[in-house]
Amino acid sequence: MDIKKFIENFYNQFDDTDFSEFSATTKFRELDEWSSLTQLAVFNMIDRKYGKTLRFEDLYTADTIQDLYNLVILKT
Repeated sequence: MDIKKFIENFYNQFDDTDFSEFSATTKFRELDEWSSLTQLAVFNMIDRKYGKTLRFEDLYTADTIQDLYNLVILKT
């Protein structure tokens, strides 16, 4: 799994945010469109595409998309 594809998959959970807003260093909770529904969509995407189940606590330890990516690749 590479970070570029993860960012693209992450971006696809948003409806109105331009792709240029997304990078490994993006603080995703600061995006205008971030909401509890987007959070659920991201959890679903991670489960579906990567076969990983994150806990809400995991999400709170991540500040950036890179942090979230690291959680997904390290999650057993």
